[in-house]
Amino acid sequence: MHIGIAQINTTVGDLSGNSRRIIDAYGTLVARGAELAVFPELAVSGYPPRDLLFKRRFVTDVESTLAEIASVVGEVPALVGFVETNTSGHGRPFFNAAAWCERGEVRLIARKCLLPTYDVFDEDRYFEPAPEPRTIEFAGQRIGLTICEDIWTHPMISTRRLYHGLDPVRQLAARHCDVVINLSASPWHHGKGNVRETLVTDAAKLLGCPVVYCNAIGGNDELIFDGRSMVSSADGRLVAGLAAFQEELRTVTVGSGYPPAYAERQIAPSYAQAEMKDVFEALVLGLRDYAGKSGFKKSLVALSGGIDSAVVGVLAAAAFGPENVTGVSLPSAISSGHSRDDAGQLARNLGLAFHTIAIAEVVAAAESVLGPVFTGRVRDVTEENIQARVRGVLMMALSNKFGSLLLTTGNKSEVAVGYCTLYGDMCGGLAVIADVFKTQVYALANWINDDAQSSGRTPPIPQNSIDKPPSAELRPGQTDQDSLPPYDLLDAILRGYVEEGLSRRDLVARGFAEAVVNDVTRKVDLNEYKRKQAAPCLKITPLAFGVGRRIPIVQKYVS
Repeated sequence: MHIGIAQINTTVGDLSGNSRRIIDAYGTLVARGAELAVFPELAVSGYPPRDLLFKRRFVTDVESTLAEIASVVGEVPALVGFVETNTSGHGRPFFNAAAWCERGEVRLIARKCLLPTYDVFDEDRYFEPAPEPRTIEFAGQRIGLTICEDIWTHPMISTRRLYHGLDPVRQLAARHCDVVINLSASPWHHGKGNVRETLVTDAAKLLGCPVVYCNAIGGNDELIFDGRSMVSSADGRLVAGLAAFQEELRTVTVGSGYPPAYAERQIAPSYAQAEMKDVFEALVLGLRDYAGKSGFKKSLVALSGGIDSAVVGVLAAAAFGPENVTGVSLPSAISSGHSRDDAGQLARNLGLAFHTIAIAEVVAAAESVLGPVFTGRVRDVTEENIQARVRGVLMMALSNKFGSLLLTTGNKSEVAVGYCTLYGDMCGGLAVIADVFKTQVYALANWINDDAQSSGRTPPIPQNSIDKPPSAELRPGQTDQDSLPPYDLLDAILRGYVEEGLSRRDLVARGFAEAVVNDVTRKVDLNEYKRKQAAPCLKITPLAFGVGRRIPIVQKYVS
């Protein structure tokens, strides 16, 4: 059977736009010889629709849009993810479903069995689970239909315990399918690709038939979907892999009869690539879609001359085009000359518009009007933060005046311990690298320059921005390590405390000094209030600050 895989980029709530994308992709795949066209999970509504589902007409409109899509489907069926109303009178109000559309109508509906409710997922809030997966007979084949989490029951997956032994893969294995299809909207984080591949190939071996996995691609809010749709043969061999971080339409032959060299011909070069290339392309895609789907065509970046803002500047140039990015240097009375020079050099290397707005007079004016109230009190972090907040005011003014999306430049290490100023450098519409640890920022910066050099281009990030000690430059001679451990040590502790959920005692048992552990974890806990007020961040790690991590602001637990 020739199955067309539509790895498409949909937008949450854009029912007419998603419909056009689905219909256009269907026509292309049919023209390429597809005998069945497969689309991602909830392709009609976009994923995740979240509480749009509770708007009075939303799901009705989704179902009407599905009917319009079905009306143009001919003899070649289309399997399309959508939201279905639960009319049974009991359970949650909706189903996460897939419609088998054929000859102008919906012939069969399959419903998702396993509903993820962990990390960024909250499907149990909206959907009623199905007790078992559906199959359909078509062209002499028995086709098993599953949706995303339905195949996440492998022993290597800890979340399988959520489902009380329900295993759609084993249920389908007992029905002796000829092929099983999985419609997915699986967000990306680094390291996840190998897990997915194992799930699909091992499911194929258990089922004794090919598995076709169709995943979404694109950015929706903080989530980034990488595509990487794939097909496994019945013996667990990966025989097709679609592009990473790109839309792609591919017709793949499943079943017996394909030639021995099939795997080499069908796996896209970008399907498996270096980690930093993945991180770069994920952030560019997430930024481009967040801006484009929100209506922004231009962006602003405050360029300090440091490595974080340099990396964000490169990402912005790649996402928007350099002609649509403006870099701004905001030197204070204590800013170093090399910081201004490095910021300007980055802008020239990238071809960005660049402005310098000195803030010394504005800072002095603020300190002057506060002086009578501050009489008798020594200078401290308050005065340092005035500089950061003046910069925030000016950058937001530029954003308002020119309709540009202001990008914050703080990394995950800083955001974790509160090494950032609320209403200052945290101002902006999107935190591009707030899920990238500082050590990863260095790795990404080096990859960016190495990639440019290997392609015969000028490395965009000044080497001085990479080599010099990191500093917020809010007081003379300041460096980050005045108040933070070295970043390799800090990041190792943060990974354990934030991502693994380890206690302080666990971290000390791993060999970290108790005083350092107590200092870092205390800072993480105390700065929850800042993160709750931060711009949304693009998720690239297994656990990002945002909707997937729900720690109370006011809490007294010390582990």
